Amino acid sequence: MQRRDFIKFLGGAAAAWPLSARAQQPAMPVIGFLSTSSAEAFVGRLRGFRQGLKEAGYAEGENVAIEYRWAGNQLNRLPELAAELVRREVAVIATSGGPASAFAAKAATTTIPIVFIVGADPVGLGLVTSLARPGGNLTGINFFAFELAAKRLGLLRQLVPGITRVALLVNPTDAAIAGATTRDVETAARTAGMQIQVLNASNSREIDAAFASIARERPDALIVGTGSFLTDRRVQLAQLATRHAVPTIYGGREHAEAGGLISYGTNLTEAYRQIGVYCARILKGAKPADLPVEQSTKFELVINAQTARLLGLTVPPQLLAIADEVIE
Repeated sequence: MQRRDFIKFLGGAAAAWPLSARAQQPAMPVIGFLSTSSAEAFVGRLRGFRQGLKEAGYAEGENVAIEYRWAGNQLNRLPELAAELVRREVAVIATSGGPASAFAAKAATTTIPIVFIVGADPVGLGLVTSLARPGGNLTGINFFAFELAAKRLGLLRQLVPGITRVALLVNPTDAAIAGATTRDVETAARTAGMQIQVLNASNSREIDAAFASIARERPDALIVGTGSFLTDRRVQLAQLATRHAVPTIYGGREHAEAGGLISYGTNLTEAYRQIGVYCARILKGAKPADLPVEQSTKFELVINAQTARLLGLTVPPQLLAIADEVIE
């Protein structure tokens, strides 16, 4: 082989080598992320989700891709969004925002693993057969959104002693969350000797109408239910609660950060980190049927001291002492 031909041969081999190497590399796995909400409301939770993946050796854009599907609180969009992820042939689907997204994914596939996060008992909901051995293609995290009603009422009573009449705001279009929240709050209220007035709101105008009712009825305090819609409307809720001078407790810290008075609930950043860990384990070969449903055990109390001052409330020292964060 002449020198000129040899150099051409080497050049051709060098050019072909990267293509050949890339062809031999395994395809990057893809996680589907299906949510009832919007991306703007999930910044902190997504940070936790990516942290869980990172702890298991996966970094988005480097060795794993994530396909996001956001329903924007239009629950009727969930079935088609879930079907899109199935057609995309993702390796696992993470669902968020409550039972509606989990049920949409479950209806869309019996083979692709699904990792859910819900606030109610997943066995009672019918998502899994048992917590220890979920069976089928689903597993996930239960973060106790509803079972904390008695605790929230107790915190309100510490903050506003002598309350007897409490309003509860829920989103009726998210039936599973609204029903469970109402049952738990009414049960806790009966035990505590309180009266509960249930208000419904599934859009911004209905939130305004609910607070118009609060202005007429003048309950002693308000509990805002959980769910992605009420989280997305957290600024409106905080402003109206302050305008109408009604002490209000919420289920997530995002509300207190947006100006809400007080929140108590699961640390959802930590819960979403657990989802990321489970998705990573599935990517490495674990089967959902063998992964027990995790139960969140990390809760947080956040108090907005500035809002308390606007409402003319003095936060008791014992409440400040147990708060995980006090926003000044």
